[in-house]
Amino acid sequence: MVATCVLPGCAVNPVQQLSPPAALVHDDLFPPNQEDLTPDRILAPSPGMRAFIQARLTHGLRGREPRDVLVDALAAPGELKLEYDAEMTRTASEAFDARMGNCLSLTLMTASFARELGVPVIFRQIYQEEQYSRVGDLQVVSGHVNIGLGRRPTDFKVLGDQDALLVVDFLPGAQIRRQRAMELDESTVLAMYMNNRAAEWMALGILDRAYWWARAAWLQSPRLTASLNTLGVIYRRHGDLQPAEQAFREVLRREPGNTQAMGNLAQLLRNTDRVAEASVWEEKLARLEPYPPFKLFDLGLAAMRSGNYAEARRFFLKEIDRSSYYHEFYFWLALANVGLGRWNEVRQSLARAEELSTTVRQRQLYTAKLESLKSRMH
Repeated sequence: MVATCVLPGCAVNPVQQLSPPAALVHDDLFPPNQEDLTPDRILAPSPGMRAFIQARLTHGLRGREPRDVLVDALAAPGELKLEYDAEMTRTASEAFDARMGNCLSLTLMTASFARELGVPVIFRQIYQEEQYSRVGDLQVVSGHVNIGLGRRPTDFKVLGDQDALLVVDFLPGAQIRRQRAMELDESTVLAMYMNNRAAEWMALGILDRAYWWARAAWLQSPRLTASLNTLGVIYRRHGDLQPAEQAFREVLRREPGNTQAMGNLAQLLRNTDRVAEASVWEEKLARLEPYPPFKLFDLGLAAMRSGNYAEARRFFLKEIDRSSYYHEFYFWLALANVGLGRWNEVRQSLARAEELSTTVRQRQLYTAKLESLKSRMH
């Protein structure tokens, strides 16, 4: 089990003696870095972005607030026409060039535009149920960020208008007014970007590049314990078990209830024949998390393999009850319904999978499957 992506670190336990961040990186285990990991470039506007500002934003003000013009440009078909795509995390300029990105990429792009326009920005971490996904044998837990746009000191204010912060959220179906948010500093947001890139390289099996990104994230913001957990998983997959164990234990010193690090440490201990200690951590994890992510889904897959489609459908529905925003659960629910001949539910489940998919490739896949099944639904 592994936790990566954009989760911020929690409060540090003041009782424990914590290791300094640099003590947990081991550059000698990996080839020298060949990439530009400069934090400044993540938010830097490109010449194309500045040209867009001149052509589409500053000339369109006409007495309007710059933040309102920017928000219109983000949504208007004739302007940026952005598409949500979580296949990779892009810098601000990369998201602009591609006209797509995940919530973090599009937030970075919006922040870059806003700062060029002199609009104050606030990065926001959203408190919500963590979303789990799988990439091969890598399990990923991701959080969600958005951005608040403030008013410039010189902006004209209408008497009685108290809406000082305009929130922009790129996650499809986001309920902004119901969100509980915590403000993030820029250093943490940049570390989130780096940690995402580390997770994406790790999912591709390119551990050398994953290491340098995770290292950069950890040193950028040592409060982001997700990056130290990512670093530990990279060490473990690279065969460096002692540094991996050191990283997982450090996360747990800082956050004793961190279930991702707990699961990773327990797995490492069991694989190195320290069964008694592994059992202690596994029992604690079971108390904190009696039904781990994907447990019911895996039971559904087992039922599918045995041809018990009714049982599979029951497990998939239970998994959806506790995590209703993961596209793959609906896809397999559709397949179980195919086995049961419940064609109306097949159509509904595939449509929901398409709606919740986070990449262009996934949406195309589900659209194609829905089209191929239409002839069997009548």
